Amino acid sequence: MSARSKIRVFVVEDHAATAKALKSFLVGAGYSVHLASDINSALDLAPKIAFDVLVCDLSLPDGTGWELMARLRQLAPVRGIAFSAFDEPAHLARSKEAGFVEHIVKGAAAT
Repeated sequence: MSARSKIRVFVVEDHAATAKALKSFLVGAGYSVHLASDINSALDLAPKIAFDVLVCDLSLPDGTGWELMARLRQLAPVRGIAFSAFDEPAHLARSKEAGFVEHIVKGAAAT
């Protein structure tokens, strides 16, 4: 896959080991990856990079992934995946309402 055709993933995850593992997995699968660790750094980086999909933790040190999605969507359309330990139906519904196309629960067994 050429660098030009790589899908560009923007990962926002505050847990350093999780971010590193996710980036390593995605790069190994052929994706281009940018990382941010909180809302402020994500908002600073987002206008400077082009990305196809956002993978975002919902519990960030300076707010929620839902808040970040709302702010990013004010700048441009965003296709996003919520990546969170939150698995209650209300959290899944809130992710959908925020515009995330998928809500993946961290540590969930594959089905």
